[in-house]
This record gives sequence, structure tokens and C-alpha cells, in this order.
Amino acid sequence: MSLTGKRPTGSDRPVPRTSGRGRTGADRAPATIGRVAEAAGVSRATVSRVMNGSPTVAPDLAARVRAVAEAMDYQPSPVARSLALGRTSTVSLIVPDLANPMFQDVLRGLSQAAGTYGHRLLVAESNENVAEEAILAVEARRRSDGLVLASSRVPEPELRALSERLAPLVLLNRELPGSTVPSLSVDYAAGINAIVEHLRELGHRRLAYLAGPPASASDRDRRVALRAAWATDPGCQLSELDCGSTFDDGHAAARAVVGTGATAVVAFNDMVAFGAMSGLHELGLAVPGDISVTGFDDIPFARYTNPPLTTASIPRNELGRQAWDRLWALLDGGPAGHNVRFQPRLLVRESTGPAPTSD
Repeated sequence: MSLTGKRPTGSDRPVPRTSGRGRTGADRAPATIGRVAEAAGVSRATVSRVMNGSPTVAPDLAARVRAVAEAMDYQPSPVARSLALGRTSTVSLIVPDLANPMFQDVLRGLSQAAGTYGHRLLVAESNENVAEEAILAVEARRRSDGLVLASSRVPEPELRALSERLAPLVLLNRELPGSTVPSLSVDYAAGINAIVEHLRELGHRRLAYLAGPPASASDRDRRVALRAAWATDPGCQLSELDCGSTFDDGHAAARAVVGTGATAVVAFNDMVAFGAMSGLHELGLAVPGDISVTGFDDIPFARYTNPPLTTASIPRNELGRQAWDRLWALLDGGPAGHNVRFQPRLLVRESTGPAPTSD
């Protein structure tokens, strides 16, 4: 009771002077939104609006609620806050193969950038399964505020149909022409052209391409570039071999490579190139003495193989960081900015050498 004998109203009720350390008895119970509301003489909804930073609460009332919350060591539930704001502070990344260091570096760049803004990263792997990728993307988007889809294998018509459900969405290593979905891609044709020119200068005229997953858009870009580049010289032979994206795929393709009579191999990525070099070595061929091998991506191991791998380098971490920049812009209600196509950089190492003289 107050000195006047009247119960204090919400506007004149004193703020508790206790702190988390000084509470005793009943005050030891964890502070809840209901106890803060009762102590401040306001509704639970008002406490919720104040703690979520809503401008609709009068400044003096908001100050009183915050003072009560601080005195009681009240911390809003992250789950309740997410529900109130309609945000999870989580974004998702879907990749086709987490075992590939290329995607691990993208993941690292995205995770670090998102973390500086207080966001967590949910990661899922489709394991090169097109149907599974679409299901994972929808489910991940339901559990997060936005989605980054890396090297999507989903066919373009289906991806267009999905894009509205997945928004805000950023694409990596994939473009969706005519859409508003922001994308960060790599000019694979430029990288292939640089590799082909390098091999030509070394005297190679018989080339084997170890192709990537059939649903890979970047594999299609590589094939088109290879065919166009090799077709300019009628004396050149190009053999395209179905392969995949893993070390085991490259290793299994080594015997088929030998059967083509190729003097140089262009692998879909570095992992395939590593597997091919291992398989060729087991078959008694020397790299690059008998056959040259090139990769793509420049993953961290590429410079440490025996011999070190000639490859096209792409900015893997930067892809992740810039994906976050665009996703954050969309989450913030603004434009995502222009699309970017990164130019690969050819790194000539010791896995490529002159074509054998018998050629």
C-alpha cells in the first residue's frame, strides 16, 4: 500500500531496486515477461513491444519497462523474439557435395560474414540428388530467413518456379537469366579457354575431358567452351568422358582416359583431377611426362599434390562473403546489387608439360 492508502497505478508504481544478485525469496524465481509486466504495471504485449524495439510505445513508458527488465535481469527468449519478429536470425546454404573443399571454403566465407551480423548458418547437402535438392531448399527456407543455393542442379524451369517460394534467395555458380534473383557466378568459359590455350602452347592436340555431374550448369558451360575452342583447329581431337565430381570418379576414369590416346586431361574440378592422377600413376603413366592433367577451382590441396596441379583459381571465400552481402541487402528490404561473374586465374604448376614427342 502507498502512504495515501491507494494501490499505485502503472504510471506511479516504483521501479524495483533489486538486481539479479540481490534477489531473495520469491524474487529468486527466473524473470519472465509476465513478472516484468506486473512489476512495471503494463501488459505483456507492451513489454514485448519494448524489448523488440517497437517505436509505438511512449518513450517514458518504454524507459520504465527497460529499467524494470534490467533490475530483474530479464532476457527475452530468443525463440519468442523470433516468433514476434518473424525472423530466425538464421540463413541457409544448400550445396551438392560438402566433401568438396571448394564448397567448404564458400561455406566458411558465408558463415563468417553472416556471423558479424549476428546470424547463424544452417547447411544442408543434396549429395548431387536433383529431387532431394529441391526438397531440401524448401525445407531449409521454412526454417530460416533466407537461402543461398550453391551450384544448383535443379532444371531451370523448376528453379524458376521455386524461386518465389525460396525468396530471399541468392544463387552461386548458377544464373537465372531474366529473373530478379541475384547471382554470383564464375566465367567457366574464360577459365577453360585459358587452360586450352596453355595446353596448345605445350603442343597437345589430343584432349580428354572428364565431365562433371550431368545436371551441372557449370559442366555445360565447360563443355560448350571446350568444343568451341578445340574446333578452331581441325587437327585436334576432343574426347568427352562421363565422370562426376569426386576423387573416386576421377580415379575410376583413368583407364578410359588412356583408351582415348589423349596426351592431356581437363578435369571438371580439382578433386576429379586428383583422382585421375592417382589412377594414371597406378596404370604406370607419369604426369606430366606421359600425360598432362589440369583441374578447376584451386582448392587448398592443389599446390601440394605430387606433382602440384595446374588449375583455374576462383575466389571461393569471396563467393561466400558476397553471397551474404546480397542476402543481407534483401533481408533489409533493399536491392541486392548487380550480379557478378568472377574471372578465373590460370595457375600453371607442374602437372602440365610438353606433349610427348611421339605425338
